[in-house]
Amino acid sequence: MALVDDVKNELAAIENETAAAKKAQAATMIRFGGGLHLIKRHIVVEAQFSNLAAAKWLQKTIQEVYGHEADLIEVARQTPTGDLTRFSVRVIRSGGALALQSGLLDRRKRPVRGLPAEVVSGNIAQIKSAWRGAFLAHGDLSDPGKSSYLEIVCPGSEAALALVGAARRLGITAKARQVRSSERVTLRDPDVIERMLILMGAITTAREWSGKRSDGETRGKANRLANFDDANMRRSAKAAVEASEKVINAFEILGDEVPENLRAAGQLRLDHRDASLEELGRLADPPVTKDAIAGRIRRLFQLAKKVESARAKEAAKNSQAA
Repeated sequence: MALVDDVKNELAAIENETAAAKKAQAATMIRFGGGLHLIKRHIVVEAQFSNLAAAKWLQKTIQEVYGHEADLIEVARQTPTGDLTRFSVRVIRSGGALALQSGLLDRRKRPVRGLPAEVVSGNIAQIKSAWRGAFLAHGDLSDPGKSSYLEIVCPGSEAALALVGAARRLGITAKARQVRSSERVTLRDPDVIERMLILMGAITTAREWSGKRSDGETRGKANRLANFDDANMRRSAKAAVEASEKVINAFEILGDEVPENLRAAGQLRLDHRDASLEELGRLADPPVTKDAIAGRIRRLFQLAKKVESARAKEAAKNSQAA
């Protein structure tokens, strides 16, 4: 089971809410899960969910809080990625009455495009319930270890803006954006996501998500450091091999003309090919700094290059004279 389903199961199991909070959650679930349909001049309320516990919560609340019978129907359909199962909550006979009671129809009996006014202007418990309902209806949560996000697909821009405003009342900054012609409200910061999960009531899964995310970040950091160390070791080994080849070449060019301090530094490089410059400095007699040993090896190379260049010029000069 995906962690997002764990979150929804935990949210759907919350029972100790006030009637006002339950109404705010139910109205938001209907608004974000589907909404109102007009069939033969008769209003039908229908909301569809991917999570069975969420659908059962709404069915029970419609019956106990609003006093209307609601049908729960399992809907299966085929998609390019496989079979898809949804759970639909429908109120047919008293759909119009429920729409008015839940605030999804205003006083002039026009459909509300955002969220009901009593939800938007409600107390903090109602605001939390609204976010809970939106997540139960159409929320998604990234798996730990991946790029963090908590996202809700909204039925329209007005509903998205209402959800952003509700988040602001909770002290959280959410962003509305359009993705492939759908309106979405997204949280990206991991700490903000954890806080929102707790505010909605998913305390257990919030801690689980945060814990797994922290473990993933720790493993990722360790892997990056290991890869970094491996890369450094490979670069150091390659540089040591190249330096040793240059020392051998310098000794061949200079022969007995190598100054003793430069010869000693070059010989250390040949005798300890895997050692760092700092280690070579400690092995020198007397010990010197890594900058000093590096300078001596560099001067050895420069001297060999200078002598080789002078010999080449002399050979060219002799060739022309002949």
